[in-house]
Amino acid sequence: MIVIENDWLKVEISRNGSEVRKVKHKTNGLDYMWTGDPAYWGRVSPVLFPIVGRLKEDRYQLEGETYEMSQHGFLRDVEFEVDDQTTTDVSFRFESRGRYGHVYPYEFIAIIRYSINEEILTVRWEIVNINKEEMYFSIGAHPAFRIPLLENETLENYNLHFISAANKNVMEYEIDNSLIREKGIVNDLSSIPLNDSLFANDALIYSNIDQVTLSSNKSNHGVEVRFEGFPFVGIWSNYTEGKMAPFICIEPWYGIADTYNTNGNLKEKFGINKIEPREAFRAEYKMRFM
Repeated sequence: MIVIENDWLKVEISRNGSEVRKVKHKTNGLDYMWTGDPAYWGRVSPVLFPIVGRLKEDRYQLEGETYEMSQHGFLRDVEFEVDDQTTTDVSFRFESRGRYGHVYPYEFIAIIRYSINEEILTVRWEIVNINKEEMYFSIGAHPAFRIPLLENETLENYNLHFISAANKNVMEYEIDNSLIREKGIVNDLSSIPLNDSLFANDALIYSNIDQVTLSSNKSNHGVEVRFEGFPFVGIWSNYTEGKMAPFICIEPWYGIADTYNTNGNLKEKFGINKIEPREAFRAEYKMRFM
């Protein structure tokens, strides 16, 4: 486990998937990340690449070939190398080197950097296209935060607060059998209280959101996730037997699951991104632990 820390935070990150496994606030003593208990969900903050969500029939077409890929892709399960590290900063690197050509016919380098400043953890992605042709991909975050954070709190003490992108309509999407369809424009999305039935129909998905804050009305503790410029965000928790799991995911995405009417062509996939030959895609988001 790789550790970075300052006077506010101690962050533990696994080389496997370059996944944040633990964030402890040194001032208030709280552990903010989900434990990864497989009874609910065995992951903590996987990186989703080269797809976000599920493909229709778990397959896609590219240049006349058909490829199969499971939900959220494969990067969350690969072993990264540590590129460089300081007390408060660490960079992880993965090079494809032909190992995933049977599911994804592009060669790439993925660099994920974590840095902390006071009580903010910044995550930076860099995806380098080392092919002679354009590269099509999606990438997303999937951090899960523990709720409630304090023993004297309940799920109902927590709310989600949203800040939408300026001068853009917020679109809501719904999921059915892991595929998505537009639900409609949301005219007023400012706050949603948490309750056990919130995720009975799977994740909440929106476009054109810049920030989501999870906070308690009892203690004022919570997490602020900022991701200006990201086209989509998903909010999710495992829902079983009428109850929400004791965590919630706030997921900034450059990509989204397949739509019902997809033709399966990766180049035409809704929400897909493109990198020119020998160029790189870069994006970042920030988590503030309060």
